[in-house]
Amino acid sequence: AIIARTDPTMLAQIERHLKQALVDRNCFVAASALVAGIHLMHVNGEVVRRWVNEVQTALTSDNPSVQYHALALLHQIKRQDRLAVSKVVASLTRTPLKSPLAQCLLIRFAKKVIEEESSADTRDRALFDFLEASLRHKSDTVIYEAATAICSLPNVTQRELSPSVTVLQLFLCSPKPCCRFSAVRTLNKVAMAHPLAVTPCNMDMEGLINDSNRSIATLAITTLLKTGSESGVERLMKQITSFMSEIADDFKIVVVDAIRAMCLKFPQKHRLLMTFLSNVLREEGGFAYKKAIVDTLLSIIARVAEAKEAGLSHLCEFIEDCEFTLLSTQILHLLGSEGPTTSDPSKYIRFIYNRVVLENATVRASAVSALAKFGVSIGSLRPSVIVLLQRCLYDNDDEVRDRAIFFLAMLKSLEAGADVAGMSPKGLILDPLPVPLAAIEAHCRNFMAEPSERPPNVNEVTVDPELLQRERKAAAAASKRDERAAAKESSARTESAADADADLLSRMPQFLHLGARFTSSKRAALSETGTEYEVFCVKHVYAAHVLLQFHLNNTLEDQLLENVTVAVDLSATPGLVAESELPCATLPFGTPGVAFTCLRRAEGVPVGSLPCTLKFTVKDVDPSTGVPEPDEQGYPDEYNLEELELAAADFMRRVPVVDFRTAWETMGAGCEVVETFSLSYNSLKAAMDAVIDFLGMQVCENSGATAEGARATTTLSGVFLGGVQVFAIVNLRTDSPTHVGMRLTVRSSDANVSQFVASSVA
Repeated sequence: AIIARTDPTMLAQIERHLKQALVDRNCFVAASALVAGIHLMHVNGEVVRRWVNEVQTALTSDNPSVQYHALALLHQIKRQDRLAVSKVVASLTRTPLKSPLAQCLLIRFAKKVIEEESSADTRDRALFDFLEASLRHKSDTVIYEAATAICSLPNVTQRELSPSVTVLQLFLCSPKPCCRFSAVRTLNKVAMAHPLAVTPCNMDMEGLINDSNRSIATLAITTLLKTGSESGVERLMKQITSFMSEIADDFKIVVVDAIRAMCLKFPQKHRLLMTFLSNVLREEGGFAYKKAIVDTLLSIIARVAEAKEAGLSHLCEFIEDCEFTLLSTQILHLLGSEGPTTSDPSKYIRFIYNRVVLENATVRASAVSALAKFGVSIGSLRPSVIVLLQRCLYDNDDEVRDRAIFFLAMLKSLEAGADVAGMSPKGLILDPLPVPLAAIEAHCRNFMAEPSERPPNVNEVTVDPELLQRERKAAAAASKRDERAAAKESSARTESAADADADLLSRMPQFLHLGARFTSSKRAALSETGTEYEVFCVKHVYAAHVLLQFHLNNTLEDQLLENVTVAVDLSATPGLVAESELPCATLPFGTPGVAFTCLRRAEGVPVGSLPCTLKFTVKDVDPSTGVPEPDEQGYPDEYNLEELELAAADFMRRVPVVDFRTAWETMGAGCEVVETFSLSYNSLKAAMDAVIDFLGMQVCENSGATAEGARATTTLSGVFLGGVQVFAIVNLRTDSPTHVGMRLTVRSSDANVSQFVASSVA
C-alpha cells in the first residue's frame, strides 16, 4: 500500500529500509521488497538501479518466490543494456536456479537474447544448449517453456526442433489436460511453418480427437489437417464426421478453415472433402459457421477446376433449404456467373427458378438476374428463360418486376440483333457499365428535359468531374462497412509483394549474411514516370543492415546501359556505412532491371535524406535490333535522382492488437514519452493520414476514421526494430484553418525507442 502511493520525492526517504528488506531473512519480506522494486522502476528507475548488489544477493536465496522476483527485478534494471543482459543470462545458465518459475523466466530471457542475433549461423550455441538442457528438467512447466522457446525461435531448423517436438509428443500422452492442451497448441503453431517436423506426432494426435476436452480435440484435428498425408485423408475425415456434432460453431469454423487448406494442398481429394462440407452444411448451425463453409466451397471451386460442377451442385442443394438471405444471394450470383460455362447448364435453372417461387423479395431479385445470365449466354435456353421471366412480371415486389422487365427487353433485343443505347444487350447484362452511373442518370435527365427524335446513346454520355466525384463519395459511403476487410486485403497484397522480394533476396548468396528481413517499405519513386530512366526503390530493413533494392527501367530505345548502379551519398547521415553494391549488368530498352546497395548500420537508427545518383555505361544501339556495334566501347554517364528518404516508419512493422486499451495499460507509463506539435494541415483527416503514414504503425480498432468536429483521436501499435512493442495515442485538434495541433503519447518497453518514435515527427 505504501509503494502504491510513493512518488519520486518520497522514495529517497524510504530507500534505506527497502534495501534492507531486499536481503531480509524472512522470505515474505524479501519477496515483497523485490515486488516493490519492480513497481518502483516505473516511478524512479535511477534509484532502483542502485540496488543491484542487494538484488544479486537475493537471487542466491533458497526460496523460490524470492529467487523468481529477484531475477525479474534484475532484468528490469539491466534491460536497456543488451550486453549486460547477455552477461547475466550467460552466467545464470551455468548455475541452475532452484525455482522452476525463475528457470522459466531465465528461459524467456535467453530466448530474447538469441532472437537478437542476426541469423542461425551466428546463434549463441551456449544459450541454445541451455534451452535444450532445460528440456530434461524435472518440472513440466520448465520443460514446456523450453520447448515453446525453441519452437518460436526465428530461423530454427528441423534438426533443432526435433528434441522439442519429442518432448511435446510425450506431453500429448500426459494424463493432465493442461499438458495435453499446451502441447497440441504449440504443435499446431509449429505445423504452420514446419509441418514435416510435426508429422511423427500424428498418431498421438489422432488419439486426442476423442478427448473429453473439446479445445484439445479441435487443436488436434486442425494440426492433423495441416500435417496429414494424402493417404490418411479418408481416415481422418471419418473421425471428424462424428466429432463435428459435439463442438460449438466457433470450433467448427476453425476446422472448416483447416479443411480448406487441406483441399488446396491435396486437390485430388476434393470430392471427399466437398462431400463432407456439403453434409455439415445441411446440419444445424449459425450464420458465421454456414458462411465459412460456403466461402470454403467457393474457394475450392475457384482454385480446383475439376471441382466446379460438383461444388455448384452442392450449393444448389443448400439453397433449397437456406435460411440466410445473404448466402442465398451470394450463391445465386455464382450460379449465374459459372453455371452457363458447365457441361449441362440447364440443370441449374430449376434450382434458380425455385428461389423465384419460394423465397423473399431479395432472393427473388437475385434469382431473376441469374436466370437472365443463362438466357444471354446460351441461345438454346433463351426461349425457356424468357418464359420464366415473363412469369416474374406479376411479382409483388417492384425490384423483381423491374428486373424482369429489363432483362426481357434485353433478351428480345438480343434475339433481334439490335443494340440498346449504343451497347449490346449481352454487355449490359454481363459487363459493368462503361461510364459512371451518375453520368448516365444526368444524361437521361437532360434527355427528358429536352426530348429528341434520336434515342439516348451511351457513347454520347459526357462525364462531368463533379458527378464522378459524387459517385465515388457515394460508393465510399456504401462500402464503409467493408472498410476493414478492404484494408486487410490491401495490406495482404502489400505483404505478398514484400514477401516476393524477400524470397528473391533469400536465394541470392550475396545477402544471406543479412539474416531475417524485419520489414520492407513500399516502392518509392526516385524519378518521374516517362523520363529517360525510371527508378523506384524498396527499402529492406534487417537487424544490422538496410538493403536498397532499385527497380530500373530504360525508356530510351537507342541506348543500352551496362554496369548500372545507384550511388548513395551518406555524408549527411551518420550511422550508415556503405558495405557493398550489386550492379545491374545490362539494362536494355523496355526490360526492367534490378540493382542493390547494401548499407550497414554502424550505430543507432539513422534517418534522413540520402542523395542518389544513377551511374552507368552507355552504348548506342540500333533501335530496330537493340544490339550495339561490335566496336562500340561506350562511355560512362550519370543521372541525378530524387533524394531517398529514410524515415522512422522504415524501422517499424505494422502489428495490430486485439484490445488496445488493455495492451496500453499493461505496458505501463514507465517508458512513456509525450510530445506536442503544430502541424501545417488544413484538415484533421489530412493530418491524421500523414501522421499514421510517417510513424508506420497500425491503426487499432478502426480509430483512424476521423470524427466530425474540431478534435480526433487514433490509437496505433507496431513493433520497432529489435522486437520492441510500441503503442501510440494521437490526439488532434484544429488550431486554425491552416494548422492542426497534435499531442503524441508513446509507450514501449524501451525508453530510447519511445523517445525516438515521439521525436521523429518533428
